[in-house]
Amino acid sequence: MLSFFRRKKPQSTADAAKPGSEHESSRAEELAAAFPDAATSAPPAAPAIAHEPVPAEVIAAAHEVEPALEAPSSTDYIEPAPAPLPAESPAAPGKPGWRERLRGTGFARSLSGLFSRHPRLDDDLLDEIETALITADVGVTATSQLVESLRKRMKAREFADANALLIALRADLLAMLKPVAQPLRIDTEAKPFVLLTVGVNGVGKTTTIGKLAKRFKDENRPLMLAAGDTFRAAAVAQLQAWGDRNGVPVVAQGQNADAASVAFDALQAAKARGTQVLIADTAGRLHTQQGLMAELGKIKRVIQKLDASAPHEVLMVIDGTTGQNALSQLRQFHAAVGVTGLVVTKLDGTAKGGVVFALAREFGIPIRYAGIGERPEDLRVFDAEAFIDALLPESLGA
Repeated sequence: MLSFFRRKKPQSTADAAKPGSEHESSRAEELAAAFPDAATSAPPAAPAIAHEPVPAEVIAAAHEVEPALEAPSSTDYIEPAPAPLPAESPAAPGKPGWRERLRGTGFARSLSGLFSRHPRLDDDLLDEIETALITADVGVTATSQLVESLRKRMKAREFADANALLIALRADLLAMLKPVAQPLRIDTEAKPFVLLTVGVNGVGKTTTIGKLAKRFKDENRPLMLAAGDTFRAAAVAQLQAWGDRNGVPVVAQGQNADAASVAFDALQAAKARGTQVLIADTAGRLHTQQGLMAELGKIKRVIQKLDASAPHEVLMVIDGTTGQNALSQLRQFHAAVGVTGLVVTKLDGTAKGGVVFALAREFGIPIRYAGIGERPEDLRVFDAEAFIDALLPESLGA
């Protein structure tokens, strides 16, 4: 076959000058080898010309051979990982950080849109506020009570203008959240203070534990983690990675182990080491799965065999994007294990965030932390004033 592609030497100068001839191809290859920069500097979109070097693939195909490959290395080839995305910077401390992260939520955008056009103080404005609150998952009952109170005060001429109504709305929203804005207090008399985390699948429970571990480590609290999520694949490894990152010991038994046994062993180890805080992870489960919900009760009973007062805090992690379904979740988990505190995650981005008000009104369970970003520093102690001020415009026209 090789002889088929061999060509005779051109007999004339005209034949040698024909484009695509063997003589011309070899000449082009020689020029390309002598001046490598010339080929790379040519615009990629330029049309082919007589002196453009012939691609190596074409030459190889003509001779029925494979293009030359680089010499393989002695080690197995590992596909390089894609370049990491730029790390998200932590939000600024205090109220500016809350506004920076929550200004893009549906709740903040809808309310700022209402007050950005200098609205008239009338029933239409109240109707729009009512629609915005319901859309943001504040809940029908809570919204109706809030708007009707504002309507009565407007009829009584308590508000001079729309700006006064905005101030009153802020005060009413703050009154709903102020009673539940209670930070977590670690009882140093408990040895250890056992914190049991619960929640449905995908709310960020294990990640929240890792962020709490970072917080407690920075407070110089001796702590330990229990990898009780033995159901989800790689959950144990994920928690161990958080432990390694923060220098925190992790008690684990591997996937499909008995979660109650893991919690029991971890509590024994924490007592033996004099650990101040033990954070126990559990598998995410739907609140409608009665068998799995009963398993939480078993974990609690097993822990109490070693410490009748444990767990000292049952912290439920709730996804801020869940909406009104979060009420059903909390109702079922509270009945199963007695939830004593909440962490509302994923409030940044496009989360509506209004479910916080609905949870506060119906249950009154303390909201310990709020997640407003991906960084460990963005798991904030819940601040009712900072949260509300981030959702509302600072003034008319803002």
